Amino acid sequence: MNKKAVHPVDEILPLGQLFAYGLQHVLAMYAGAVAVPLIIANALNLPKEQLIYLINADLFTCGIATLIQTLGFWKLGVRIPIIQGVTFAAVTPMIMIGKAHGLTGIYGSVIIAGIITFLVSPYFSRLIRFFPPVVTGSIITIIGVSLLPVAVRWAGGGNPSAANFGAPLFIGLAFLVLLLVLFFYRYFKGFMSNIAVLLGLLAGTIIAIPFGLVNFSEVSKAAWLGVTTPFAFGMPTFDLAAIAAMTLVMLVVMTETTGDIIAVGEIIDKPINQEDLTRGLRADGFSTMLGGIFNAFPYTAYAQNVGLVGLTRVKSRYVVAAAGVILMVLGLFPKAAAVVASIPNPVLGGAGIAMFGMVTASGIKTLSKVKFEGTHNMMVVAISIAVGLIPLAVPGFYQKFPAWAQVILHSGITAGSVIAIVLNALFNGPNQPSEQMPRQEYL
Repeated sequence: MNKKAVHPVDEILPLGQLFAYGLQHVLAMYAGAVAVPLIIANALNLPKEQLIYLINADLFTCGIATLIQTLGFWKLGVRIPIIQGVTFAAVTPMIMIGKAHGLTGIYGSVIIAGIITFLVSPYFSRLIRFFPPVVTGSIITIIGVSLLPVAVRWAGGGNPSAANFGAPLFIGLAFLVLLLVLFFYRYFKGFMSNIAVLLGLLAGTIIAIPFGLVNFSEVSKAAWLGVTTPFAFGMPTFDLAAIAAMTLVMLVVMTETTGDIIAVGEIIDKPINQEDLTRGLRADGFSTMLGGIFNAFPYTAYAQNVGLVGLTRVKSRYVVAAAGVILMVLGLFPKAAAVVASIPNPVLGGAGIAMFGMVTASGIKTLSKVKFEGTHNMMVVAISIAVGLIPLAVPGFYQKFPAWAQVILHSGITAGSVIAIVLNALFNGPNQPSEQMPRQEYL
């Protein structure tokens, strides 16, 4: 009996390859994963030991959330190569809640918002009919362009307000890492070509050591073992206004997750249907609830890793599942996490330019399928991308708006996505054929 080919998404690679590819994903998202607990802890003036605990809890829960999303169980998980990370959209509301109600107030609102997200996922996923290629292509392009400033900041040293930001040494190192990634990608073959980003990060870190840019002092200070326990900061408290603010954040997150899931589906040639999207959004809600229980934060699909999937051409979801296991290990062993944290920002920046540029290129590729002649699609693309880039061009553009509006508008990805959906529905109607709906069957 002839069996149909296994889709590359469901291919289980050799253990060594799973580890190398998975580690590559972890290195690509690590800086973003630890940034949120750092920001929250500093804003709330938490002691250093609590900061370390928050980072470990976040990494551990990142790993669990990633396993849920990639492997799936029951009706949870979209089962494609998507890594989960804490969302930046929740940072400002969490700081406000934390200052008023403490960490227990944050976790109470996160738990309830996660439950609400879980319950509304089947209804929210019906919006997939509003995501034809003209919308998805615009969103993917916005995601890529929105991420590029992150890579540029890394390349300049990380902190634009620092006196040495943009030093020729930083930019030169970032450019060298980018060249190394391109060299490995172009001239190496097979597996070695696919881990071009990992090789570039490792080579860049080694090159940075003689220049004094790699600091391993935190490795010796870090503990060997750190176990995350539920409700370590006390039982959660529930404030209605805090819950409402966090629920609004999760609605924004669901919009971004929808774009990320469809973007990955485009890259891996596996169309996403309503059932897939429901499982993916449910996983977000369930993982966010777990975040509140395990002293972490709301979770979402990480756009940073979308570009890595496109760059490496490795489509297996088990690779990202391996990344989830690595994240859990990093969360349990602070010394291991400290080693990863020692990678200099300029090294990350060089690799980030390649990865985030690939996301943008994927969006352009999707838009190349769109018919522009005799349609209104040009206006849909033009206005959605333009609105999506406003927060990048002038970060304080919406600072006079109410806090709830800033949650939506401050994210160019969310604002651009909403504009693309609305304009497409207005000009083209919501029921036009979508390339996301058919589903190819694999064993």
